[in-house]
Amino acid sequence: MNVNDKAPDFRTTDENGKEVALKDYRGKTVVLYFYPKADTPGCTKEACGFRDTYKRIEKTGAVLAGISADTATSQKKFQDKFSLPFTLLADADKKIAEKFGVVKEKNMYGRKVMGIARTTFVIGPDGKIEHIFNNVKPEGHAEEVLDYLRSQKREVRSEK
Repeated sequence: MNVNDKAPDFRTTDENGKEVALKDYRGKTVVLYFYPKADTPGCTKEACGFRDTYKRIEKTGAVLAGISADTATSQKKFQDKFSLPFTLLADADKKIAEKFGVVKEKNMYGRKVMGIARTTFVIGPDGKIEHIFNNVKPEGHAEEVLDYLRSQKREVRSEK
C-alpha cells in the first residue's frame, strides 16, 4: 500500500462481536493501527499510549481503531484489562492485514516467521491512504500520530 492508494475495504467484527466495515467510516479520517498480538508487552505499550492520547486524537476529528490477528473475544479481554476507549477489530485469519500488505517475514528468536508488522495507516475522508507509519516503535507512537493529525490542521475547536 502507498500514500494516495484507495484503502482496501473490509468487513470484520469489533471487540463486541458487532460487524464493522471500513466504508462505515467514509467521510471521517480513520487512524487504523495494526499490531501483532493483544496483551503482549509491545502491543500493550502501544495501546496504552493510544489510550492516553485518545481524547486529544478525538479532538482532531479522527476515528481510532486497532486491529490484530486476534479473535473478538481476545480483543474484548485486552480492551477491558487496559481500559482502552477505542474500537479493536478482529482479523484472526489475517486477511485484512494481507490486504494492507502488513504480513511480513519477521525474526523471532532467530527463527523466520510470518507475522503482522506494526504499521499505522491514516485514511482520509475520501477513503484514500493519506499517511503510513512503517516500522512503528510502540513507545511514543500515539504522540507521533497525534502530532501528524495536528499538523494537518485537524484540531476541532471545542465550543464554549
